[in-house]
Amino acid sequence: MTMAIDDTLELDLSAFGSTTTTTTTTTTTTTEEDRACNWNDWSPIVDWEALSCNHDEFQDLIQSMMNEGVLNHAQVAEEACNSVSTNCEDFKGLRLVHLLMAAAEALTGLNKSHELARVILVRLKELVSPNDGTNMERLAAYFTDSLQGLLEGAGDVQGRHLISHNKPHQQHHQTDVLAAFQLLQDMSPYVKFGHFTANQSILEAVAQDRRVHIVDYDIMEGIQWPALMQAFVSRKDVSHIPYLKISALSRGRSGCRSIKTIQETGRHLIAFAASIGQPFSFHLCKLDSDQTFQPSDLKLVKGEALVINCMLHLPHYSYRDSDSVASFFAGSKTLNPRLVTLVEEEVSHSGDGGFVGRFMDTLHHYSAIYDSLLAGFPLHDRARALVERVFLGPRIAGSLGRIYKSREYEEGCSWGEWLSGVGFKPVNVSFANHCQAKLLLGLFNDGYRVEELANNRLVLGWKSRRLLSASMWNSC
Repeated sequence: MTMAIDDTLELDLSAFGSTTTTTTTTTTTTTEEDRACNWNDWSPIVDWEALSCNHDEFQDLIQSMMNEGVLNHAQVAEEACNSVSTNCEDFKGLRLVHLLMAAAEALTGLNKSHELARVILVRLKELVSPNDGTNMERLAAYFTDSLQGLLEGAGDVQGRHLISHNKPHQQHHQTDVLAAFQLLQDMSPYVKFGHFTANQSILEAVAQDRRVHIVDYDIMEGIQWPALMQAFVSRKDVSHIPYLKISALSRGRSGCRSIKTIQETGRHLIAFAASIGQPFSFHLCKLDSDQTFQPSDLKLVKGEALVINCMLHLPHYSYRDSDSVASFFAGSKTLNPRLVTLVEEEVSHSGDGGFVGRFMDTLHHYSAIYDSLLAGFPLHDRARALVERVFLGPRIAGSLGRIYKSREYEEGCSWGEWLSGVGFKPVNVSFANHCQAKLLLGLFNDGYRVEELANNRLVLGWKSRRLLSASMWNSC
């Protein structure tokens, strides 16, 4: 295959080959009671049970501020700070959560006051920094910055036109990105869990096929695929190595960063495949200017097993607009794929779906991630800070920006549910896949757990909090 390759990113994909590890894990049984929404189990960063108990009192305090007209915003905000500080003098984390809730309420509540939100955020910035402090303090710093961004783009004076916070995030040097990514892999199973679970499902679905075509929605540096290639060439139960073709979706015009990165990914994958004897070709499939997917743009060959691979919303992945994801899945349905592999974040939605409730859900989710990273590298503050700065900070800003828009089909509906709704059928998780996931988690802190839901979905959790899931589907 001939491709025009532009120099952009050098990445040795051979470093990501699969390895065989033998370990012993202890399996514990999780009851429905254990899975209940017990706030105190979600993360030790902050005492969620205490927050839950004091929630009504605190909401009454904020409501009283609003009802009084908020004549002196600075004074009212400081009274809120002092009141919370008095009740929780020795627990700064709870105070920070209260202030974040107050800022979110002032930004979007029924009696919203952008001036009050601005003053509370100024106070928060005096208390926290993303570069030092406890886990909760650094987490609060990123949430504070994200709320500040929403406030600055909140719209005109009358509030008739709200604009989501969609500013480009700070561009990190590629060296920092690669270092942070390697640390994320070392500190947690987030990346490997999704990739390994999807790859095992693909191996099982195409075991007897001679041609396999994978359409990858967001290939990035392509680190998912060397392990799959090695599995293909090392199988003992078949007499042939299947011909593998990967089509990667690209965005934007030729010459842009996205196209160059994907071309470089293809170059590395081609070289890696050749080094191990894997028959392989790599193709680009450009999305339309509005990020929609046209199935006719794929180069399909009769007799090849078609696999759709979609990794969504992992910490190191860029967020993709929901319209684009929906277009990709809808177009894929018309192609009758053998298998669809989907990995997505698990962020529970409680309450009435309003901004403040979803803000708290997001805060709970990321507090669990911060806690798990602390357990992974307890003595490496600089390593955790790099991962937080490069991946988690932008993810938090993006998450709050999206829930601020409150698009209906993003409220509480997972993409797995969306696939089921348009006619995709679940594919059962194999015993081997489940065992592989447990073995993987055995390499990390024992706070991680895996559970199987609805027979076709494996969920990675931290303690009692679900973090992300991998599900398998087909169109038959």
